[in-house]
Amino acid sequence: SQDELADQKVLVLRLCGRALPLMARVFRMLIGGRLVPAEASFPVINPSTATPFAEAPLCSRAQLDEAVRQAQIAFPKWMATPLQERRQMMLAGAGKVKEQLDSIAKVLVQEQGKPYKNAKGEIMGIVGYMTYFGSSSFEFERVIVDNKKERVIERRVPLGVVGGITPWNFPPLMAAWKMAEALITGNTIVLKPSPYTPLSTLLLGEVLTDTFPPGVLNIISGSDEVGRWITEHPGVAKISFTGSTQTGKAIQASASGNLKRLTLELGGNDAAIVLDDADPKTAATGIFNQAMGNSGQICIAVKRCYVHESKFEEVVSHLTEMAQNAKVGDGFQDGVQYGPINNKVQFERIRELVEDAKKSGAKVHAGGEPSAGQGYFYPPTILTNVEEGTRIVDEEQFGPVLPVIPFRDISDAVRRANSSNYGLGGSVWSSDVERATEVAGLINSGSVWINSHGSLSPDVPFGGMKESGVGRQMGQATLESYTDAKIIRIPKPASKL
Repeated sequence: SQDELADQKVLVLRLCGRALPLMARVFRMLIGGRLVPAEASFPVINPSTATPFAEAPLCSRAQLDEAVRQAQIAFPKWMATPLQERRQMMLAGAGKVKEQLDSIAKVLVQEQGKPYKNAKGEIMGIVGYMTYFGSSSFEFERVIVDNKKERVIERRVPLGVVGGITPWNFPPLMAAWKMAEALITGNTIVLKPSPYTPLSTLLLGEVLTDTFPPGVLNIISGSDEVGRWITEHPGVAKISFTGSTQTGKAIQASASGNLKRLTLELGGNDAAIVLDDADPKTAATGIFNQAMGNSGQICIAVKRCYVHESKFEEVVSHLTEMAQNAKVGDGFQDGVQYGPINNKVQFERIRELVEDAKKSGAKVHAGGEPSAGQGYFYPPTILTNVEEGTRIVDEEQFGPVLPVIPFRDISDAVRRANSSNYGLGGSVWSSDVERATEVAGLINSGSVWINSHGSLSPDVPFGGMKESGVGRQMGQATLESYTDAKIIRIPKPASKL
């Protein structure tokens, strides 16, 4: 049978270690506790070579329906499973992922492009988040009124089947976030990674196959059409999506059929504001690292930099030096700091935005052209002589390009930072933390950092304002986002006279 053939291929690969090329490996989906192939497949491109290196299963409509059905079947028993048991399974899963860190990281480098060191860090991030949720102390029930007349209980109850759809910049980490949040709160989940980067998430499913009861965790792969099937599916109670604002708006519309609950973590155009008392080198170093990390392919990367005119030249000089010294290349090469852009569509978009800026008079201090040779490589690029009204300032570039803009008055910098339709993150850089905190309070973003940017932790809620998202994830927001409130009003006996 097809299942037996797939099992034999995987067994041979395991026996041979890494002797066989990855292209020969069979990747399978996790549905109802079983690893299953698909009748069709699609190629996965290595962005460092711009050529296919593996095939991923193309989930059919029937398989998606089956994944949802299995999740529905598993839900009642999983919901009733004591929290302590769910925690233990989550911790066990974290241990299994850690054991397979190297194998998942190597696949991640090939499909996403990031340096191997960073890929290992991403897998350790999965371990950290699963460990956090495996040790969580959420209170699923609390008394909100207790008087002579009545006692009122608020009980948080899971929603049912969650549809998780993840992006291509941090594929297995984003999958683990959604999986851990959904499962620890008593939901079941059907996860679908981006078609650009499905393999590391499929491997995550393989590693966790026996960790949770069948049907609790399901992982499929396929085209964007499969994502639409999930968002429209009447058996799915909630959608957790991370990706572009445009897609988020489409999901909001398609999920309306049964009023699905939504958590949408969408695009951003984060502004960093460098005040006149900031140390130029310190600020430039922090901003560069958070603008160019993962080759700029981070929702909360610094995407605009407003610098007080008294510090402008020094900050630009430091940014330029770091960009010129950055090492870009294949993620497996020693010393590489920045990998390629993940896919051709995004690569062409970055090139288009930079060319538009240059035509509008932008000055290029570093980068500004795609790297020569094979692959989707674009070097860290620093631009000045740009302002609002230019696409590179107004739009989310999602790549290693940073426009740097001078300002004279703080109120003007805040106004310009807030002029975007996005509101995901922002940062203020200053030697006076109290002053910076006051400015931070004026920025209309879901998260604002002082003298840093982009740090996240599982105990702190995260999400965006305006067109950067709906809802929050992590921390106490997990309980609120993945459960509904059930209010139980218990009358007390009337007191005797």
